[in-house]
Amino acid sequence: RFVESGGGLVRPGGSLSLSCVVSGIDFSVPHMGWYRQIPGRPRELVAGITAGGTPDYERSVQGRFSISRDNAKHTLYLQMNSLRPEDTGVYYCNTRPAVVDMWAQGTQVTVSS
Repeated sequence: RFVESGGGLVRPGGSLSLSCVVSGIDFSVPHMGWYRQIPGRPRELVAGITAGGTPDYERSVQGRFSISRDNAKHTLYLQMNSLRPEDTGVYYCNTRPAVVDMWAQGTQVTVSS
């Protein structure tokens, strides 16, 4: 089970910090990812992190977003800086590759002036 939090309304150039608390699985084992759903577009992976902590990013967020994990706290994080209107969407965490049955409600991020 995944529980995402930390979304909200922010002005362009602002920052948000997302969290995802994971339960029901051995969090230290799987690769994890943050995904984004923008209206009218398929859900996409924006940032991933291996079990060992190596991150990778979708090109449009490279240098602005930072993914991390705390295995002891069973928590995945996404620090989002220099936010743009096109970052607006619902953000979800899941394993990587994603398990379809484990999508949760996500957290809404809105970037607008």
